[in-house]
Amino acid sequence: MALVLATGVATLSGCYVVPVNQHPAHHPAHAHVVLPAPPPAPVTFSARLYPANELATHYGMVNAVVTNDLNGRGNFNTTISGESFVGEATRKAGSSRDGIANGAGNRGSYINCHYTMNSAALGTGSCTLSNGARFTMHVGQ
Repeated sequence: MALVLATGVATLSGCYVVPVNQHPAHHPAHAHVVLPAPPPAPVTFSARLYPANELATHYGMVNAVVTNDLNGRGNFNTTISGESFVGEATRKAGSSRDGIANGAGNRGSYINCHYTMNSAALGTGSCTLSNGARFTMHVGQ
């Protein structure tokens, strides 16, 4: 038995594999698909409105939010003394810095704001409520 096993091992040790097809493999060309970049996401800014006259003092400092869609307009939201204001913020024609924001309140009041962006993320302005209360506005992330 040992002789048969030794003969089998000796016979196999002399074997080697020869590739049948020695030409390089042909790989079909692959198409590369380039996907367009996604559109930029809207940017949300906080705004702080500080009282600028006697009518505004009883409201104190008010927070607002502006969401810029990066196409020259956005959404404007704030709550003043329990009244929710919703509206738009739009850049003035011909200006990349100056804009107007308006909001209508759910109790019938309205707010008008004018602002100037000093950089892509910082700006200042003023807002007036329909009752005459005026605020100084600071915009920033």
